[in-house]
Amino acid sequence: MELKEKKLEFYGGEWMSFIPFLVFLVLIIVTTFHFGSISDGALWIPAFMALVIGFFFAKDKKEFSDVVIEGMASKEALIPVVCWLFAGVFSRILRDSGLALGIAGVAANMGVGSTAFTIITFIASAVFASATGTGFGTIATGMGVLYPAAVALGAYPPLVAGAIISGGAFGDNLAPVSDTTICSATSQGVDVPGVVKSRLKYAFTAGAITIIAILILGPMKATAGTAAGNISYNPNTLFMFIPVIFTIIVAVKTGNIIIATIIGSVVGAVTGIAAGLFDFVQIDVVDAVKPAIFSVSGQGLDRTIGGTIQTGLSSMIQVILLALLLFGSIAIMRRGHGDIKLLNSLNKVTDTRIGAEITISAMVISLSALMGLNAPAILAVGASFAKPLGEKHNISPYRVANLMDAQSNTFVYSLPWTPAMIYTLGFAADSSAPLAALDITPYVFYAYAMLAVMFATILLGIGQNDNMDRIKAKSN
Repeated sequence: MELKEKKLEFYGGEWMSFIPFLVFLVLIIVTTFHFGSISDGALWIPAFMALVIGFFFAKDKKEFSDVVIEGMASKEALIPVVCWLFAGVFSRILRDSGLALGIAGVAANMGVGSTAFTIITFIASAVFASATGTGFGTIATGMGVLYPAAVALGAYPPLVAGAIISGGAFGDNLAPVSDTTICSATSQGVDVPGVVKSRLKYAFTAGAITIIAILILGPMKATAGTAAGNISYNPNTLFMFIPVIFTIIVAVKTGNIIIATIIGSVVGAVTGIAAGLFDFVQIDVVDAVKPAIFSVSGQGLDRTIGGTIQTGLSSMIQVILLALLLFGSIAIMRRGHGDIKLLNSLNKVTDTRIGAEITISAMVISLSALMGLNAPAILAVGASFAKPLGEKHNISPYRVANLMDAQSNTFVYSLPWTPAMIYTLGFAADSSAPLAALDITPYVFYAYAMLAVMFATILLGIGQNDNMDRIKAKSN
């Protein structure tokens, strides 16, 4: 028999389990407005102080500390951490190879402008994410290859980063292998293919709005960039498309970004060395002409290990540390039953079909935005709240599944503290165009387009009877 987890009690009741999040958000807002912008590394302090202040509101201090450890050590926390490490190495291999500059040179010579390339970046990211079901893998690939190429062409860096995140959100929403697709479908007792087919109209409408927004803002925000003739690149860098294609194929076939990036990293290293883009090892080399997979420098006890693999791993340290701190706060909120308190409060406004759909949306948006995670938010809302509300108002379970999935892929991709945003910043920080979270937030167009699309369908009653004929056929 499974034991029920002990509730974490707070002075002031269940709402106080949100204290770590509130402290974190307040400190971010104050710091951002005071200093203008802050890096993901500087976010460590608000995330750390959030846990410290929350500690004093907990009645059982030992239980509080245990919950923080459980949150940081949970599978939900460790899966993205491991993905980030392997994706960081793969992305660094591609970046050090010069592939981005090669892509920029080819695009410029073909007359592809910065706005067109940004649209291509969104579409490519959306296709990759739809095939693999991974927003994080999409961000790693896009930020490692497409982002620096677009910047070299004169595209506005926050707009490009927003396009890549938007593509990841598109795929996370639509992909049959996405955890959000699976969670939303199973929570309503419906089949995944039927859910995906019925949500095409929402995803493609939001995608079209995203492209239109890039078309409008791209030329307004673009810089001069580098003229086609001035983009000098080594043609051999284009051989690095081999590991990219390998990685995409493996990711699609396995649905596992760790397997894909391990194989991609090995193929990338071998291809880069064979093409003369990398040295395998450099020992005490000064002013090296090309990067090395491994390097050793210094004397005696001051000897240090470097190279592409080491740089790829170390570039992920900031985002990993911040994510672990945030997962501690997520665990505190959950164990303190703050999520249940929030859901029960929102559940009161459900007298009509529109009220029910708005309530389901508010539940999913609130939880996913606070946690920075969408699948757990769907699981929390789906069976216990959304399903009975849908049945009460005769809303198709396919519609309920689509509503939850779509709304869970909005703010979770655009708010400054979410893992997707933090992950993006980690890659941007190590490029020629580093960014702050608030730089990118306004340009994650897909998130806002999907939000607008879904609320428009709520008010217009679109989708309420999605696949009802299939449900009736099954019942007969």
